[in-house]
Amino acid sequence: MPEPTKKEENEVPAPAPPPEEPSKEKEAGTTPAKDEEEVSPPSALPPGLGSRALERKDSEWSIGESPAGEEQDKQNANSQVSVLFVEKPQGGTVKVGENITFTAKVKAEDLLRKPTVKWFKGKWMDLASKAGKHLQLKETFERQTRIYTFEMQIIKAKENYAGNYRCEVTYKDKFDTCSFDLEVHESTGTTPSIDIRSAFKRSGEGQEDAGELDFSGLLKRREVKQQEEEPEVDVWELLKNANPSEYEKIAFQYGITDLRGMLKRLKRMRRVEKKSAAFAKILDPAYQVDKGGRVRFVVELADPKLEVKWFKNGQEIRPSTKYIFEHKGCQRIMFINNCQMTDDSEYYVTAGDEKCSTELFVREPPIMVTKQLEDTNAYCGERVELECEVSEDDANVKWFKNGEEIIPGPKSRYRIKVEGKKHILIIEGATKADSAEYSVMTTGGQSSAKLSVDLKPLKILTPLTDQTVNLGKEICLKCEISENITGKWTKNGLPVQESDRLKVVHKGRIHKLVIASALIEDEGDYVFAPDAYSITLPAKVRVIDPPKIILDGLDADNTVTVIAGNKLRLEIPVSGEPPPKAIWSRADKAIMEGSGRIRAESYPDSSTLVIDVAERDDSGVYHIHLKNEAGEAHASIKIKVVDLPDPPVAPNVTEVGDDWCIMNWEPPAYDGGSPILGYFIERKKKQSSRWMRLNFDLCKETTFEPKKMIEGVAYEVRIFAVNAIGISKPSMPSKPFVPLAVTSPPTLLAVDSVTDTTVTMKWRPPDQIGAAGLDGYVLEYCFEGSTSAKQSDENGEAAFDLPAEDWIVANTELIDKTKFTITGLPTDSKIFVRVKAVNAAGASEPKYYSQPILVKEIIEPPKIRIPRHLKQTYIRRVGEAVNLVIPFQGKPRPELTWKKDGADIDKNQINIRNSETDTIIFIRKAERSHSGKYDLQVKVDKFTDSASIDIQIVDRPGPPQTVKIEDVWGENVALSWTPPKDDGNAAITGYTIQKADKKSMEWFTVIEHYHRTNATITELVIGNEYYFRVFSENMCGLSEDATMTKESAVIAKDGKIYKNPVYEDFDFSEAPMFTQPLVNTYAIAGYNATLNCSVRGNPKPKITWMKNKVAIVDDPRYRMFSNQGVCTLEIRKPSPYDGGTYCCKAVNDLGTVEIECKLEVKGGLSFCRLLLQGVPPNIIDSYLRDLHSSNPEEY
Repeated sequence: MPEPTKKEENEVPAPAPPPEEPSKEKEAGTTPAKDEEEVSPPSALPPGLGSRALERKDSEWSIGESPAGEEQDKQNANSQVSVLFVEKPQGGTVKVGENITFTAKVKAEDLLRKPTVKWFKGKWMDLASKAGKHLQLKETFERQTRIYTFEMQIIKAKENYAGNYRCEVTYKDKFDTCSFDLEVHESTGTTPSIDIRSAFKRSGEGQEDAGELDFSGLLKRREVKQQEEEPEVDVWELLKNANPSEYEKIAFQYGITDLRGMLKRLKRMRRVEKKSAAFAKILDPAYQVDKGGRVRFVVELADPKLEVKWFKNGQEIRPSTKYIFEHKGCQRIMFINNCQMTDDSEYYVTAGDEKCSTELFVREPPIMVTKQLEDTNAYCGERVELECEVSEDDANVKWFKNGEEIIPGPKSRYRIKVEGKKHILIIEGATKADSAEYSVMTTGGQSSAKLSVDLKPLKILTPLTDQTVNLGKEICLKCEISENITGKWTKNGLPVQESDRLKVVHKGRIHKLVIASALIEDEGDYVFAPDAYSITLPAKVRVIDPPKIILDGLDADNTVTVIAGNKLRLEIPVSGEPPPKAIWSRADKAIMEGSGRIRAESYPDSSTLVIDVAERDDSGVYHIHLKNEAGEAHASIKIKVVDLPDPPVAPNVTEVGDDWCIMNWEPPAYDGGSPILGYFIERKKKQSSRWMRLNFDLCKETTFEPKKMIEGVAYEVRIFAVNAIGISKPSMPSKPFVPLAVTSPPTLLAVDSVTDTTVTMKWRPPDQIGAAGLDGYVLEYCFEGSTSAKQSDENGEAAFDLPAEDWIVANTELIDKTKFTITGLPTDSKIFVRVKAVNAAGASEPKYYSQPILVKEIIEPPKIRIPRHLKQTYIRRVGEAVNLVIPFQGKPRPELTWKKDGADIDKNQINIRNSETDTIIFIRKAERSHSGKYDLQVKVDKFTDSASIDIQIVDRPGPPQTVKIEDVWGENVALSWTPPKDDGNAAITGYTIQKADKKSMEWFTVIEHYHRTNATITELVIGNEYYFRVFSENMCGLSEDATMTKESAVIAKDGKIYKNPVYEDFDFSEAPMFTQPLVNTYAIAGYNATLNCSVRGNPKPKITWMKNKVAIVDDPRYRMFSNQGVCTLEIRKPSPYDGGTYCCKAVNDLGTVEIECKLEVKGGLSFCRLLLQGVPPNIIDSYLRDLHSSNPEEY
């Protein structure tokens, strides 16, 4: 009986998760590996739970650590507040062969450089070295959001890629990490069985998948290889006895990948075990036995008197032929005979209050292939059977096609039949796609064979035939082949698509292509190709059609209109198969194809008549005749050539107004073959060559009234005739004419004066004179009592309807003045008066005086109207002019008398000028003797009127008569003076006092506008001697001279000695220094810009402005100011050329200081605009080159 394999020593129980289908691996034909790590706590696990609970679906496995604990650690790690991650990678699921991408995002707002990111699989495997065809690492940076994006893409995932992954990001002293899982599911079938020992080998040991992501081949699909059995090694015994520095080496050698879990497990194994009071030696953690074998469980008691009970999955085991119990001293032994798969479970033994447990693994023997598969050949459509035999009945056998498992089902073409040890794969209706290598696999072996499926030879029984059919008839292409297979129809190399008109028929071995109504496009080369064969059956189809002439685009009477001089290209669509031949003719004369002015052109689908330059004689009927092998066709087309009308004759201007005229004309002799629709009228000034259109809507009549012309300007007009073709040439211009109009009537007609024989009338010019101007006036009158004299206006304006012979012209010639005297009138008669304005257009409407005028002189009493400013004293200075106008009234002309102070006026000194309405007194240069009272007397007959005017001529006064020093005390002097003799004919308004030191005799004003004749001068300097003088003042100003004191006033010292203090001169000199610096400035091109700074220094520093270290001198584009230490540079309408570094430099005797700033001008200028601003061309070239090199994509 084989002994069970020892798994591991007893250990402290730990919680374990639920099992994950414990029999899955055993059904696949695998056995647990000897170095697989398991947990067997009999007292902590419920019945049915064993060490298989530690198995995982992926290739990673943990030693001594619960997967539930790992998940909790991951959740705790991922739930922590992220330090650097904005978005963490999340776990995912993918199918075998598909791609998946994991993304991590890091915020870069507070980071000065790119963070470092690493991707790991498991706990320690860095994936940077694994990048290749199955793994790609990518990183990007978004400048707008400032986020780094790191991506890991797994390409064509495999099952061994599943597991736990980790992403770490570090930046200086910051660190962040995130774990996530990847699950890979099988796409089809189940995983072939493999030896579980190979699952613990690394994939880099010369196997076919070396260098890929996996590092533990658990559950990995691969081709089953026969491997030599290796001696079983207890890895945990090696680890417990090894030095800790050799742990990593042992783990790598035996395929342990979870180093962290291994160390945790070893730590728990090395804990001080609790000594059991009941058991001296407990059961081993696990036992392994082959199916049908015998296993022996041994436990040693500390007290042989204790009662021992054995349990299986919580049920007590009773002695039987299967379970045999033995007692040897303190040993208690249980044998299990003929172990089956149902015996694979958990067992434990109790002694008193204690118990110990173990796990039994039953390994099923491998199933061998006893009869191999054989290579098979078959034809398409036949039934194929592949048969093999295995070592046991109803064994689990898997079939594969080219390495992929065949899964039978209701929709599958594959069927598997099992008869005891015989297994048969049946393929119904084999096709060429079934040609492949088929294999069968068991837990103990495999077999493969090749299946080759070929086509049966094909014979053509009835081939396709060429056909010629008329348009609209049915086309039927028919062929027959030896096999009932499908095929494809093609036309001109393209597949034929079925439609309502085209049908593809397949009945057994017969194939038809039926086209219900043949069209021209159905013509072509047709080919039938049977599926899966290289044979083709061709046929040609030809469709013919009688010719047709298509005149749908013409009028009902087939008339074509063309404008004379234009090119006519009459294209008539034609149809017919084969293409018909077209013949054009006119009046039984054929039109040939060639290069003439009238010619024919032929095309496959049309025929064209071409007339290069149409003429009036080309009008007529043209015939077209078509002919081909299917028939003939004929049609007639009428061509009408139309032209522009002839120009009308020159128009006549029959009437002219101030801004209008009336004109008429005759229609043109030839209308161009189309009715005249209307006329356009144009006018121009005679001196101009620019014609202006007067109407935009056609004028239907032959009479028109142009308006809005300039009065007095000569004009000409002309006419255009318009028909449906267009506008004719202009007519000849009319004779020049000038719009003129009479003026409006004169205004404000009034009587100016009347005598016994004369009447004087006056009026104002007309309100509207016009361009003809005003040549003069005609004044007419008639006597009251003339025939037909009547008044007819309610507004006071009299309109007298008198015959022309009753009106007498007062002036034989035109007068240009607005005043005229009618002479030779009888006394006491009454007359009516009217006046007319006359110009080149004639006389205006008359302006009537509203009442009859009595011819008799009327006495008007005199009245003097003194102006308001003369009602007070009229004051003027000596030398000024005096010009006074005094109006008066009175008729007849009054007599005037002037007197001064009661005496007659000396006309040699004063000029008097009189008129009928006013009198003027004029003095060229006034003197003081002209002052006085002037009296004016106006006399008409016995009536008189008088008025007086006071005139005062003033001058500057004389100086005071005497000035005396009345008293001197302390720092004060008392003065007194007498008024001047001459006050200048005006009142004295004040005095001005001045003083002078005797040493210098420089005069200084002490008091101004002083009204008294005595004053006290104070605050005089002790020890000085002073003179004083006084000026008189009136409305004309100060007197020319002043009166000075004869004596001087000495200001005594009163015994005190005044010592002047000694002051040291203060040194105000200072080197220049900027108190306000220049600042960098942005300017807009075309708008003035200023640069400002402030500087101080003594002596005053000299300011120099520089641009780019070059002094700005005499440049009109710059203006420099300096006021109170503030320095300003104004740049007039700057351009980008003016941008640069500007410097202000201040210099005096004590030093030099400079300050700079940068000016940037936004907005570019072209070469021409810079040149117009006075910039030298070489500087412009240099500026544009620099601008182009700095921003190449903008220029």
